[in-house]
Amino acid sequence: MTRSACLVFNPVAGQGDADQDLATIRGFLEPEITLDIKITTPEVDAGELAQTAIKEGAEAILASGGDGTLSAAAEALVGTKIPLGIISRGTANAFANALGLPDSIEDACQAILGGQTKVVDAASCNGKPMVLLAGIGFEAETVDLADRDTKKRLGILAYVLSGLKQLRELESFDAEIETDEQVIKVTAAAITIANAAPATSVLAQGPAGVIYDDGLLDVTIVAPENAPGAIAASLHLLQSALMGNAADRDDIGYLRAKRVKVTTTPPQKVALDGEIIGTTPIEVECIPQSLTVFFPGSPEPTLVEKLEGLPNLVVENKAATD
Repeated sequence: MTRSACLVFNPVAGQGDADQDLATIRGFLEPEITLDIKITTPEVDAGELAQTAIKEGAEAILASGGDGTLSAAAEALVGTKIPLGIISRGTANAFANALGLPDSIEDACQAILGGQTKVVDAASCNGKPMVLLAGIGFEAETVDLADRDTKKRLGILAYVLSGLKQLRELESFDAEIETDEQVIKVTAAAITIANAAPATSVLAQGPAGVIYDDGLLDVTIVAPENAPGAIAASLHLLQSALMGNAADRDDIGYLRAKRVKVTTTPPQKVALDGEIIGTTPIEVECIPQSLTVFFPGSPEPTLVEKLEGLPNLVVENKAATD
């Protein structure tokens, strides 16, 4: 039976040709899936289109665009059990990378056609849905400085340049971090609360891997004394993330919790899933196993034995000879 799905498509995402990208997606999917295509506009974002599709009874929702588009569509689906297909065409593709999803159009479409899904965690931040992370301080300032035009011209380099600019104006703040088990008071330059995050979201990488389906949030606290210390801490976090190790510096702390409340003095900007939403305080709570996502099929099992071709080979079945 022919399947159907709503495709939410952002025509201004990424650096490629949007018309060609849409044609490519349709070429892969439409032979097997009937697509209801909804295009985002400056007035109507992916979240609103996804909510409309839900009301119309969509069997699945596919989102194509940058991380803002994908996150907005995902947020609309939290708790619905309607599967989400991710077709990344953005600058950083953090959403796909955080979940280990393919970030090419062809591979993403093949994952959707395969039909296999996985249920992962989501979260809420000050009542707003969150699928990736909330960044306070340095990360939020970096996001705020990386405008759309710069991202379109320079790609992920836009974040690097805005981060370097922000380092020159690095300021620390006093924070109180409250969980169900403890209250922590600290002076920090950045606090990141992650539900899921790729290795490139450096300031989220305190623990040994941000786990997206464990029912817990991963909190990383970065407290360098100066700009050189911030650079060293960032490089350490990136290296530890790539190696799968927990951070091991005195100016980096981390913890896991189901609920986190952060209050700062003075108030700090907050970036939620790559968009500035206001300032602290914030309260973030994990919503376990609440988002269904199309995942690539399991790879072919790795061969654990290969004997054929060896000279003078004799193999005896021990069970038959005992």
